[in-house]
Formats: sequence, C-alpha cells, structure tokens
Amino acid sequence: MASETVERRLRRRIERRTLTVGVLGMGYVGLPLAVEFARAGVRTLGFDVKAEKIEHLRRGQSYLRDVPSEAVAEQLKAGRLIPTQDFRRCGECDALFICVPTPFTAHKDPDISFILQATESIAQTLRRGQLIVLKSTTFPGTTEEYVLPRLERSGLRVGQDFFLAFSPERVDPGNKVWTTANTPIVVGGVTPRCTELAAAVLGLAIQTVIPVSSPRVAEMAKLLENIFRSVNIALVNELAQLCDRLGINMWEVVEAAATKPFGFLPFYPGPGIGGHCILIDPYYLAWVARRYDFVTNFVMLAAEVNEAMPFYVRDMVLGEIARLPVRLDAARILFLGVAFKRDVDDLRHSPALKVMELLSQDGVRSLSYYDPYISSIELAGRPLSSLPELTPQVLRHHHVVVITTDHSCIDYEFVCRHSRVVVDTRNACRHVARPRARVVLLGGGKR
Repeated sequence: MASETVERRLRRRIERRTLTVGVLGMGYVGLPLAVEFARAGVRTLGFDVKAEKIEHLRRGQSYLRDVPSEAVAEQLKAGRLIPTQDFRRCGECDALFICVPTPFTAHKDPDISFILQATESIAQTLRRGQLIVLKSTTFPGTTEEYVLPRLERSGLRVGQDFFLAFSPERVDPGNKVWTTANTPIVVGGVTPRCTELAAAVLGLAIQTVIPVSSPRVAEMAKLLENIFRSVNIALVNELAQLCDRLGINMWEVVEAAATKPFGFLPFYPGPGIGGHCILIDPYYLAWVARRYDFVTNFVMLAAEVNEAMPFYVRDMVLGEIARLPVRLDAARILFLGVAFKRDVDDLRHSPALKVMELLSQDGVRSLSYYDPYISSIELAGRPLSSLPELTPQVLRHHHVVVITTDHSCIDYEFVCRHSRVVVDTRNACRHVARPRARVVLLGGGKR
C-alpha cells in the first residue's frame, strides 16, 4: 500500500502540474529541457556546477543560440525557472533529469564520471516518491548497472519507493523545425510503473513520448540513431575519396541517387564529424560489446573512416600549397567556419580544429579563421581570435582559403571572387558560376 501511496501522490502532482522538476546540467540538453518544463507551468530547478552559467541564467541571459534570452528571462520572472548550484535542493524535486556530458577517455573508453557525480548528488537527498530520469547518451546497462545501485544504497527500492528511467536526448543544434518540445522521444523505465510515470512527466513538456520496455532498449536506440548516421557519413566520405581519383563529382552522384523515391537517404561528405554524439557513440557501443566478447567491426570501421577525413583535408591543403610559389612555413591559410556544423556556435569535436592542428604540426605558421559564431578558439595551446570581417584584402592576403563549415551568412561568390585558392569541403561554392579562384572540391573529382 505504501508504494501505491507515493505513486498516487506523484501522479496527482503530475496531473495538476504542481510537481517540482529538477534538471541537472544546464548545457545543450538540460537548459532547453528546463525552459520547456517552465513554459509548461512547472516549477523547475536548473542545477549546474559552473557558477558562470548559473549567474548568466539568474540575470535572464542565455548562452545558447537555440534558447533565446527572452525565454529564460520570462520564466525567471514568472518564478518557474530557478537556477542554482546548490545540489542539496535535489530533495525538493519530484522528478529529476540527469543531462550531463558523457565524453570518452584518452583511450576512447566511456567516461560516465559526470553521470555518477550527478547520481551521488541525487542519492544524498533521495526520498520516497521521487522520479529520476537519465538523459545523457551512454551505453546499454548504465541506468541499471551504475545509476540504480547508487540510488538503492539509501535503502529505498526502485519501483516501490522511487522510480528510475532512461530517456535519451534528441537535440539537433541549430534546427529551427525540430526542437526539444516537438521532437518525439522514447523512454524506458526499470519497471513498468517507472516507465508510466516518466512518460507522464515528460509529456508535460514534450508533445510525443514513446514508451519502450526497458532502459537498455532506450539506451541502445540512442546509439543506433547516431551510429546509423556515422556509418552512412563514412560511406559517402570513402566514396568521395574514390570519386576524386575517378574524376567523378560525388555531390552530383548523391543528388542523382536521391531522386530515387524509395530505399535511399542522402548523406554528404565533409571534413569529418563533430558535435558530441556521432563521434563518441561508436566507441561507447564498442566498449560495451567487448564486455560480451563481441567486436563491432563494421561500426568501428565507419568511425575510423570519419576520423581520417581531417587528415585527407590536410593533404588537400598541402597539395594546393605545393602548387604555389611559397614555402610551407610561409604559407598563409584562412579557414572559413570552425563550428562543427552550419549556423551554430558549437565547437565540440569540430573537424576544422583537427585540420588546423595537423597543418600546424606540419609546419604551417600562419593559420587564421573567420567564424561569426565562434569568437575565439585555442590552437596548439594558444588563443586565436576570429577575424572581425571578410574583405577582399583579407582573402587575397591568404594563399589558401579552406571552407570547413558552410555558414549561410557567408557570401561564397565574394569569397571565390577575391581568393587565390579555395578548398571547399562542404560544396558551399556550388552556385558560384565563374569563380576567379581555383576551387578544389572535396569529392569533386577534379584536382
């Protein structure tokens, strides 16, 4: 009867929207989720260990392009969004969402230390009737093998005293169509009751919630989503290199194949993959597979192809420098775009940084970049700022211009008109009719 009482109490608070939600981690996943819960009329505590993030939010300022400051300020003023560094306040929350980073180690093994730290913070104030939902991308088994035992040390039991589930994030930075609120998500609880309660809470802020049978299914589904993209990107990246040798334009090949109305999805080549999930998830899956004496050969081969692309681009740039009457150490190279994808301010695992690092190691001393979304980066341990603007003088000053991120705000016809050589890794110059520059396209079939 006691378990029915805590469950019924939580259900009543969900139905009346009188519950308090806590979101641990105010990053690319946590902040949008916290704002959506607040918009839904739910009192929401946003936790983060970084004081600067909390101070920004307390002033009604957002540090993410996908979350307008106006949205933060509105919910802050209404008293529904409460930023805090005090993790003791986890005890106030009826539902807690763990949205912390999951990087990998230097040996590319999973690093779930942030998940474990967040779990320990929750465990210190865990009480009967609380729901905990892990959203950080991770390997199958994390929720039940790592999170659950730490929570049950309290003496409380899952499915009876508290409830636990996994619901993977589905965030696409810069996407104006699919947002936190309208992107369907899956959720799997440790028990059926856990699944039902987690789906009910998530349904307050998210339009479509799909229950699955267990946390492991939800954890594996997230890896499948991202590895599907990794494998297909690797396929076109490898074929792009072949097309360069065959004299075939890979971009035209993809567009031609995409006219088939069934059985094909277009993916495009590029300088490598960035962001958090697509690069990391194959290694999370490979690690857990080894525990079961299984080797994910196909998945890891795709990861290797993608991680080799910055080296291929480096070679393209070196080839163009070799054509010019300039020594390698005197060559001036300008990178256009260093964010990991178009029209975002996200630098995580950007392939542009890897290409710049490789060229620096090869002896190129003058590396510059222009990115209206990224004001500064660190290269070889030294800070480097974006050029304030693109001018004809700036473009002509550099021996080679490398388009690594095709931001839509850049005038590529202007770039091609005033540059000497353009290495285009994104097919950004496809609409430029008469470029004065020598344009070398990755996968373009011409050298």
